[in-house]
Amino acid sequence: MSKFLSDVKTLRENARKNLRKGSITDAYGADLPRVLEVLNQSLATELICVLRYQQHSFAAHGLDSEAVAAEFLVHSREEQGHAELIAARIGQLGGEPDFNPDTFSSRAHSEYKTATSLTDMIKENLIAERIAISSYSEIIAWLGDGDPTTRRMLEEILAVEEEHANDMVNLLDDKK
Repeated sequence: MSKFLSDVKTLRENARKNLRKGSITDAYGADLPRVLEVLNQSLATELICVLRYQQHSFAAHGLDSEAVAAEFLVHSREEQGHAELIAARIGQLGGEPDFNPDTFSSRAHSEYKTATSLTDMIKENLIAERIAISSYSEIIAWLGDGDPTTRRMLEEILAVEEEHANDMVNLLDDKK
């Protein structure tokens, strides 16, 4: 069995090395450049979701549109919160959050799709949520113990994305 913890002297010496790296120490076990790239893709995905949900909330019309539009708006705000968490984590890791709107679509895992009917809007949002669930599940497994802080953040986001998917399924069921 390996030593559980470095001696205090070694811990102190290591803490003084590479001060500009902030929270990234020798114990960080993930591929940092790739983590930053993946997080910027996740940021773009969340921002695309914000825009899609907002567009759907304002474009919704017809019977039941008020309640569905309100649900879309709630989801948009939650996706914005996810984007902010991810952007903050990118900064903590010493990266630069990429908010360039010209490249959102190419970096995002989900797509920006508009629709004309409530049912099609719900379906597009459900598809996007399912993509996010699959994507975050893969990223979480890939991170493993290499970056537990990012993994835990994404696990929390994943739980909300699963709730969103269930909300969309329930809205679809209501349309039957």
